[in-house]
Amino acid sequence: MHDSQDRQLGMHRKITRRDFLNGIAVTAGAAMMPWDLFAADDPAAPEKSPSYYPPALTGLRGSHPGSFDAAHSLRDGTFWDSVGKPEDTGETYDLIIVGGGISGLAAAHFYRKAAGAKARILILDNHDDFGGHAKRNEFRVNDVFRLGFGGTFSIESPAPYSAVAKGVIEELGIDVPSYSKYVDKTLYHSLGLRPKIFFDKETFGADKLVVNPSPRGGTESEDAAAESPELLKQFLADAPLADQAKRDLQRLYQEPKDYFPGLTSDQKKAKLARISYGSFLKDVAGVHDDIVKMYQTMPHPLFGVGIDAVSAQDAWGFDLPGFDGLKLDDKPGKGMNRDAIPNEEAEKYFFHFPDGNATIARLLVRKLIPDAVPGNSVSDVVLAKANYGKLDDSTSPVRIRLNSTVVRVKHLGDSGSAKEVEISYARGGKVYTAKAKHSILACWHVVIPYICEELPDKQKEALASAQKVPLLYTNVAIRNWTSFQKLGANSVYAPGMYHSYVNLDLPVSIGGYECPRKPEQPIVVHMVRTPCHPGRPARDQHSMGRMELFSTTFETMERKIREQLARTLGPGGFEPARDIAAITVNRWPHGYAYEYNSLFDSFWLEGGETPCEVARKPHGRIAIANSDAGAYAYTDEAINQAYRAVGEITKS
Repeated sequence: MHDSQDRQLGMHRKITRRDFLNGIAVTAGAAMMPWDLFAADDPAAPEKSPSYYPPALTGLRGSHPGSFDAAHSLRDGTFWDSVGKPEDTGETYDLIIVGGGISGLAAAHFYRKAAGAKARILILDNHDDFGGHAKRNEFRVNDVFRLGFGGTFSIESPAPYSAVAKGVIEELGIDVPSYSKYVDKTLYHSLGLRPKIFFDKETFGADKLVVNPSPRGGTESEDAAAESPELLKQFLADAPLADQAKRDLQRLYQEPKDYFPGLTSDQKKAKLARISYGSFLKDVAGVHDDIVKMYQTMPHPLFGVGIDAVSAQDAWGFDLPGFDGLKLDDKPGKGMNRDAIPNEEAEKYFFHFPDGNATIARLLVRKLIPDAVPGNSVSDVVLAKANYGKLDDSTSPVRIRLNSTVVRVKHLGDSGSAKEVEISYARGGKVYTAKAKHSILACWHVVIPYICEELPDKQKEALASAQKVPLLYTNVAIRNWTSFQKLGANSVYAPGMYHSYVNLDLPVSIGGYECPRKPEQPIVVHMVRTPCHPGRPARDQHSMGRMELFSTTFETMERKIREQLARTLGPGGFEPARDIAAITVNRWPHGYAYEYNSLFDSFWLEGGETPCEVARKPHGRIAIANSDAGAYAYTDEAINQAYRAVGEITKS
């Protein structure tokens, strides 16, 4: 029976590199990486092979097998027992940066501006591609080229971009106000498509796709605020919810009530900051459990947790229902998450490239190593094919060395008087060392205590508290999207399914790249999952979710993807065995930077020094960057922290 279902789902269909990147051997060492597949003359330098091109790989991406094994061995205390003596490369640099994400690339950019174009910089990254979470996924379906974003979605932030971050965007040639020239905001609506909700039978008693009366929670659809009494009426007629749940939802929207009479606006916000939105709905508003289940996963794309771990005050900021009767003033309350504070200027500063902010990473690489990314404009970079063989070229003052996991960073002597820092990194089953005048750790904060043992204990503790938010960004290339058209959907919120969001990408055409405008054309469907465990503190949920992602095989993920799309889109004629051309699962067990939460972080409510301020303090010739350093999961913060870190090592 199971085999028959799998054949209907298309599990027997060949997917490129499924067996190579299946995620089964999650504890395998770097020696398990199939360097020979790249046919490089030097097995320790796969990037030199003409066939080396990570953006085109499908299957399991993101934190792929081979990218985390050395780091996990270091964490478990077994790494140095199993490797030989480090080999000195004899290389000396002005700066070695740990981490080739946007923060690391921006740090190299800022350092060159401060130290001059001849400054020698080495960037080390454990992944097989640069960009960190800003990952580019490429597909070719029936000779049609399609792009997807495997990580950071767009240039956006809940708060206005700083002058520093905005300056970098402009220096790269990105004209954010021109975005309207490239996006077709009316395309999906003109075809009768709008956001929907999929109710699953396991959670709600029936599989049913209905109109979403009020899209919220970080959806990628630009019509997220569209709502009307007519939509709510249609939703209440069609949704498989208990009759009492429907009455309760109508009450939340249309019968405002002051649940805290006699309290001032500030006092009400203080109460809301200390209870979850789930508790507010159940215990304060007294709604049916179906309503709680419907909203449970709505905040996943922003926070990686559900309404059991998001404050009611933040839910008010997101304009979720139930707060109109409280008559709260507009000013943010103490402990509000920055994502939940509306800002008109920030909302206007938005630009989505077809590969997300991978374009920013590619433009930074082009500035640092012009031969690596051909072209000279923002438009031409969209279709430019990066030359990975040029990233680590001895003739270039800036070098990017991929597939290289840093395992030790230490001063050569006392941190107060040392003239150099030594960096050890694992690559191709061996350990190498290089030296530099300074080092910037633009990597995840949770790994820094393991690679830089000389840091003060208080700082290590603060670094370790920056639990990353795990998530899956899944891209599915399908041969056409007629099923979406027949069902009238451009995005689907699915509170009970494996992926909580399914979206058609924003229709952006730029630099010769043309978005699909006809439902008969191939398209990339983007799906989001954040593995969490409701009822526990947010950090515990993130830790458990990370374990889940590392232990789940690609085969299991693929089956979940196919089942979900079949159930959601099947009534529109979708057949996964026929219609799915390729699947790329961008697995990020260490995903978003952890943002402070009034339910679990008392200092966020009460004030005082935050852990990220302690964590990012410079230590001798070592500075610390990354969005973790600002506890803010956005590209502008990664750039801001890079600027600060460079300033700390160049001010002498």
